[in-house]
Amino acid sequence: MTAHTPTPDPALHLRADGISFSYPGQAADRRVLTDVSLVVPAGRPTGLLGENGSGKSTLLRILAGDLAADAGACDVPGPVGMLRQELPFGPRTPLADVVADALERSRRLERELVAAGEELADGTPAAAARYDRLLTEATLADVWNAGRRAEETLAGLGLEALAGDTALGEISGGQRERLALAHLLIARPTSWLLDEPTNHLDDEAAAFVAAAIAEHPGPVLIASHDRAFLDDATSAQLDLDPAESPLGEQPGGLTAYTGTFSDYLLARYEARDRWEHRHRTEQEELARLREVARDAHTLGRESHSRAEVRMARKFFADRNAVRVSRHVRDAEQRLDQLERDQVRKPPAELELTHLPAAPRGAGQVQLALADVAVAGRLAPVSLALSAGEHLLVTGPNGSGKSTLLEVVAGRLEPTSGTVSRPRALRIGHLGQDDAPVPGRTVGAHLRAAAGLPDEAVPELFGLVHPRDLARPMETLSRGQLRRVMLAAVLLDPPELLILDEPTNHLALVTATRLEAALAGWDGTVLIASHDRWLRSRWQGGVLALGA
Repeated sequence: MTAHTPTPDPALHLRADGISFSYPGQAADRRVLTDVSLVVPAGRPTGLLGENGSGKSTLLRILAGDLAADAGACDVPGPVGMLRQELPFGPRTPLADVVADALERSRRLERELVAAGEELADGTPAAAARYDRLLTEATLADVWNAGRRAEETLAGLGLEALAGDTALGEISGGQRERLALAHLLIARPTSWLLDEPTNHLDDEAAAFVAAAIAEHPGPVLIASHDRAFLDDATSAQLDLDPAESPLGEQPGGLTAYTGTFSDYLLARYEARDRWEHRHRTEQEELARLREVARDAHTLGRESHSRAEVRMARKFFADRNAVRVSRHVRDAEQRLDQLERDQVRKPPAELELTHLPAAPRGAGQVQLALADVAVAGRLAPVSLALSAGEHLLVTGPNGSGKSTLLEVVAGRLEPTSGTVSRPRALRIGHLGQDDAPVPGRTVGAHLRAAAGLPDEAVPELFGLVHPRDLARPMETLSRGQLRRVMLAAVLLDPPELLILDEPTNHLALVTATRLEAALAGWDGTVLIASHDRWLRSRWQGGVLALGA
């Protein structure tokens, strides 16, 4: 948990002005953030949006005080709660100690408020001021409901079944991430900075978090690719993706939108259309004006008949010279103005272009599971998948969705039951938490996946920027790494494509394109997902675990 000194701001707005940031060794033209200014009003939950690598997580870390900006300043009402993937506790720490740590500030404020109330008998202005300050802090932290809030939060996030003496090293990664979120909600700091808060949350848990956000009186800034959650939980959006700007200015900043995430989508698409139309119109006008300026000295000379030229050569020559001069001057002035004011060309958006061709063999059984179980992780499951069939696995957290996919992929041996699949079946498995290979570049990882020689350029499927091929995988954002891992899976064309939470960390356009591509793909697909948008549009079969 990151803590800042409380900001004496009665409005409790979160503000940033002119934030710029580059990671060490990064070229100036590859700056992550440039001149970003924003306001997040208290009580108006706000989404932080942008393409993978646009700087969302970096901006949150700057606002939390984890990173120092190269330029600019921020004013964040404290204490500040930054949602982290891992809590700062060792694997032997019992869950009860984590909850006690989250409650520590509320308990301390309660004690200090009681002591300050006793000091009011002194009648001094300092005692009254201290009591008022502590009362304001205690009210914001809702200290009187802290114990009840802890119980409700653990239940709301599906952690109530864990015993208080359960060590952190004994619970799953998803449970640890939910516990990190629970720690923040129980502690109830003034400002909330949430990076992908709905990872590992089921529908009920996501609804619980959205309700907690709606009730919070301080500023809340949320970076998430969960489209349904953003629609439920936010009422304003900040977009870090490039927007229409003059060519002569350094691109940067962000665009603010009011309304829900759905409102933002409509506004963003309309803004992109206007930008593309303006750029296209300006370039056509620039080409015309340049041609006019180049050829204007000939204007008017052919507009007169030979008889006119013979009858009044000097008169028309003088008049033509005046016309040409004025026309050239006007064109050059308009050309000069438009060249200064023209907008930057809209950047090409990185989008999934296609999936590899699906192998033939539709109708043949590719996979059969009979009473497959993993002790403590997966209850007995039976299923059969034929070539070309699509199956979505759903179920609450802890029901064994990821475990089932690992068994099918051959990464985990079942405790009981049998798995039947062709020995030579090519399986592509995108795990939920695939980690980067230390010391390996993006290009090296993709070449290894495709079996290509050094320096060969692998197919990128619109998922990876060519400029990122030389980047070490450890420097990628979670979304960029997700794209690379998906591209690696596709490079060895799979007969059975296994995807565990495929839209996690993916930007809006990529997630939407992936869903559309999968719907039309002839290959066999096995997916586990909690994404409500994906599930609501799913056209294949469904296997509900834990039902």
